[in-house]
Amino acid sequence: MKVLVFSGILAAGMVALGQQPQHQAISGDLQAPVSGVSAGATAQGLRAFAAIEPIDTHAHVRRSDPAFNAMLDRLNLHLLDIILVNDQSPGERDLASERSEALEFIRSSGGRAVFCTSIDPYKMHNPGFAGHAIRELNQDFKQGAIAVKIWKNIGMEIKDANGHYVLPDDPALAPIYRDIAAHNKTLVAHVADPDSSWAPPDPTSPDYSYYQENPFWYMYGKPDPASKQQILKARDHIMEQNPGLRVVGAHLGSMEADFPLLAQHLDRYPNFAVDMAARMAYLAKLPRADAIAFIMKYQDRLIYGTDLTFGANDHVQEKIDTWEQTYARDWAFLATTETVVVEGNTAKGLALPEDVLRKILHDNAIHWFPGILGNAH
Repeated sequence: MKVLVFSGILAAGMVALGQQPQHQAISGDLQAPVSGVSAGATAQGLRAFAAIEPIDTHAHVRRSDPAFNAMLDRLNLHLLDIILVNDQSPGERDLASERSEALEFIRSSGGRAVFCTSIDPYKMHNPGFAGHAIRELNQDFKQGAIAVKIWKNIGMEIKDANGHYVLPDDPALAPIYRDIAAHNKTLVAHVADPDSSWAPPDPTSPDYSYYQENPFWYMYGKPDPASKQQILKARDHIMEQNPGLRVVGAHLGSMEADFPLLAQHLDRYPNFAVDMAARMAYLAKLPRADAIAFIMKYQDRLIYGTDLTFGANDHVQEKIDTWEQTYARDWAFLATTETVVVEGNTAKGLALPEDVLRKILHDNAIHWFPGILGNAH
């Protein structure tokens, strides 16, 4: 989905975090606009956020910059820097380049960032694919990678020789999952998009403009697409086949619009957790009591993330402002009773207990991503 970033903080009074021109994130996911957080609450919230030593388990940084790294220090923030291969984006078509840029940033971060690597699924049909991918992964593990990501192009783009969509549990990938588990690493699975990808066009959908601008990822009307249910079932099959493999479903496990279904998965699969990256809006749309009840019940299985990006063509200070405003908004929603506006809908903050906040923002990341604090600790 698209990333909608925030306008700068006004000099006085209430902060108006307006919607800037849209741009596509590295991972292609939705970051909703927000407003309604006062300037004083923003500063106070960032101090409280920093005090918990937050960990953002879903970020995409491809650039080293002293001012950006100073922000990480100021917020006492740790990142999981994720790469992927996407042949629909010119800057993401080469795994080696993605790896090199991420590692350069990680080395510059002073222990604030660690690496989530990936595979090149477009080579799945090459002879010896799995063996080659495993050798590359094991080299990345030696360089500090703590996790591996698979992306929605598995299930929504790549096809086999018969023209059928390749699913996440394809046998060609099975040795790779076993290798990840054997090395005690975590699989991050962003498979499938929100339901609107398979639904008729709906101008009221938060994803409508994304699919207008990126019709390639719009599955509705395509001949014989894999259904979202098929894709998620294939992901579940991975967990069933590999009970010792930790799997973190990105973006609320792609079940952001169906919390009962997400609850069923968390109940059924003890090796499954989800990150909240770019899906805070879906929590904000729930009745407040329901959102609190869900978080309280699954407080050990929800992991904080944002899907924020920082790349070579970005204006440094604008990006720093965007990151800080996002963290301030998320803190206000999770930790206070401040009014937060997401996609034009007003939601009252959840005011979660301090121990639950610490689990979501810090402790769960350590449990589900061993090594995520890198050499900082």
